[in-house]
Amino acid sequence: MEKVTKREINIEIDDKVAVGIYSNMVVVNHSDTEFVLDFISIMPGMPKARVQSRVIMTPSQAKQLMQNLSTNLYQYEHDKELPTDEEVFGKQAHFSGSGEA
Repeated sequence: MEKVTKREINIEIDDKVAVGIYSNMVVVNHSDTEFVLDFISIMPGMPKARVQSRVIMTPSQAKQLMQNLSTNLYQYEHDKELPTDEEVFGKQAHFSGSGEA
């Protein structure tokens, strides 16, 4: 049986990255070897949108991201009294236009 060694990683962030970038849409594409996540800021009624940030990762990193998001969303929903998925998605804002995501 293999012993798993846990190690700590010191992660630093510069001031510009720490501010963050607002995104209200994510477009995901993939190939055999990578996933590409384009984080977009779109204004209602505007015909154009701009990619604010692009993140490229391996399939295993994408799977880990999905698991981490799922865990965090589950915890978030159980820490607060939130509406059901049907209530949320029924009220979700829709943008006009012919773009696809």
